[in-house]
Amino acid sequence: MRILGIETSCDETAAAVVVEGTDMLSSEVSSQISVHHPYGGVVPELASRKHIEAITPVVQKAIRASGVTIEKLDGIAVTQGPGLIGSLLVGFSFAKAFALTLGIPWVGVSHLEGHINSVFLEPDPPPFPFVALLASGGHTCIYHVTSHTNSVLMGQTRDDAAGEAFDKVAKMLGLGYPGGSVISRLAEDGNPAKITFPRSYLDKSGFDFSFSGIKTAVNRYIHTHRHEYVQQISDIASGFQEAVVEVLTHKIINAAWEKGCDHIALVGGVAANRRLRELVRNNAAQKGLSLHIPSIQLCGDNAAMIAAVGYHYLRKGIHSDFSEDVYSRVPMA
Repeated sequence: MRILGIETSCDETAAAVVVEGTDMLSSEVSSQISVHHPYGGVVPELASRKHIEAITPVVQKAIRASGVTIEKLDGIAVTQGPGLIGSLLVGFSFAKAFALTLGIPWVGVSHLEGHINSVFLEPDPPPFPFVALLASGGHTCIYHVTSHTNSVLMGQTRDDAAGEAFDKVAKMLGLGYPGGSVISRLAEDGNPAKITFPRSYLDKSGFDFSFSGIKTAVNRYIHTHRHEYVQQISDIASGFQEAVVEVLTHKIINAAWEKGCDHIALVGGVAANRRLRELVRNNAAQKGLSLHIPSIQLCGDNAAMIAAVGYHYLRKGIHSDFSEDVYSRVPMA
């Protein structure tokens, strides 16, 4: 099956064509970073408007790049949620109309399931079951994954997501948006032991997260060292980053042990962080665990991962109804 994927959950307009859930023929992403950068974060209304402008050309580009004609598409998968309602509606409405025009099935899927399935677009995907850490700007969760469309939530953040903490700390330091990549680059020149911040494990044997405390700790340090912190930015970035990635690493390794899984996956935008990848890889090797991480371009929001998970629903005959709507948060069970 040749599936067109569409992703507009936040500030990336993306489209891709994927065959059989694993073979990525094309993947196009239109970024809005320059639009939101002056505001230090995503402005929902601006994001929605930019999606409206970009959705048609991005989909056209993805189809052309795939070498598959519109008539050869077998189905459409689109992000239904969670995300920004205005942004989601653009992609969701487009997918409905496109599917109706072509007379092909379509399905709305979870953005989070998409991230988990991003590892299956790589040459060496994990066997089921495995444990996945999904860390991004809006979510930090650990899942026990038993199939492409079934997973059990083991833990999640109680406040800020890891990526959100990176962005907020970057804003405090005057580094702009998005903050994750800037913090990571600065941290390479810093000493994580010079300025240390608290590790919020909550319950070390549990799998929930909390990153609001470390954000507050960085803010307090900046205010109490207002005359010299500018000269210490690399060390602050390094100390902050180390505090976050140590907690993430501890939790994912413990989750694998708890479930008796030999395979773990690191997905989501924060999975692109060099230090996190390094620390998880080292700890996994010590425990005899096999680590699976998508390539950098598949860590961030993209439509290939949406097409990948959508394929498994459509293959089973699970379609969406035209009366369905988007959702901003994960529906309660």
